[in-house]
Amino acid sequence: MKKIGVLTGGGDAPGLNAVIRAVVKTACNDYNCRVLGIRNGYDGFIEPEGLFPLGQDEVRGILPRGGTILGTANRGNPFARKVTRNGVEFVEDTSDEVVAAIQKLGLDALIVIGGDGTLRISQELYQKGVPVVGVPKTIDNDISGTEVTFGFDTALNTATEAIDKLHTTAESHHRVMVLELMGRDAGFIALHAGVAGGADIILIPEIPFRYERVAEKVRRRQQFGRNFSIIAVSEGAKPLDGEQIFRRVGDAVYVPRLGGISLKVGEYIERVTGSETRVTVLGHLQRGGSPTPFDRWLATRYGSAAVRLAAAGGFGRMVALRNAQIIDIPLSESVSEIKRVNLDGDAVRTARSIGISFGDDY
Repeated sequence: MKKIGVLTGGGDAPGLNAVIRAVVKTACNDYNCRVLGIRNGYDGFIEPEGLFPLGQDEVRGILPRGGTILGTANRGNPFARKVTRNGVEFVEDTSDEVVAAIQKLGLDALIVIGGDGTLRISQELYQKGVPVVGVPKTIDNDISGTEVTFGFDTALNTATEAIDKLHTTAESHHRVMVLELMGRDAGFIALHAGVAGGADIILIPEIPFRYERVAEKVRRRQQFGRNFSIIAVSEGAKPLDGEQIFRRVGDAVYVPRLGGISLKVGEYIERVTGSETRVTVLGHLQRGGSPTPFDRWLATRYGSAAVRLAAAGGFGRMVALRNAQIIDIPLSESVSEIKRVNLDGDAVRTARSIGISFGDDY
């Protein structure tokens, strides 16, 4: 390899800079290979000043930093890019333009760090001849084929700390505290943080809930003298025979934005049980901050392994973690379906065994 590119796409996550650092250091130290940084996802290939050289000086000191020095874009899909010409806004396919730019640059490999959306785009570009290697990134931990994505552990720590802090004020004021957490269609953050933080009720997308069951749990605690409750709610949770709640609908460019289910739960609890209820939406705090040691460790391993995979010609594949080992799998496998909480797994069984309610009829 003589020259490779690296980009970050989709929502930011703690550990992105650690991957970039590992890519640059491995490429320079092991392969004497130049690295190009692509700004703002795939947009960097077609926007002015979208490319810049990345050397060891450029990545010095970024290991503990959150975010990404490359910038990222939730809307950076070259197959459906929103453009404006002559005052008219429309969506067009610019993928051929991106492919041509990559070929003109003479990149021997393109390392793409992203979640399911970014990796799906990478798979489509690979089918167009781009030498892509994927690195799984998302705080939601919902990418198939890997046990853990980097970013998840840091988000989990942030969510657990929030539950810990809500506990003290909930107990002091005898309130029900409802905490809405990210996760889209996968409830890993709410489930893991709920168990780690001692939540009384956890509502996740994989288990449709009944409002009355949630209220029953709160009343039962009150009967035993526990005059406060903690409810961890995934943004994608929905009631039985109900729908998810969106703050913004999706289109050809924007994905739908979930949000609001916690308010519905809080309003119901206060109305039915009479308990004073407060709702907190943790939001983008879960994406920010310095990555945990685990995320730094995992991100560094992913970045280094991605360069080795590219050097071996393993294009159209993604690095992954299984049984504590870094392996690689086809990109097609990683984007075939969203990984979701296993309802028969020990995490859910453990939560039920220690008395946590999922708001269902179990």
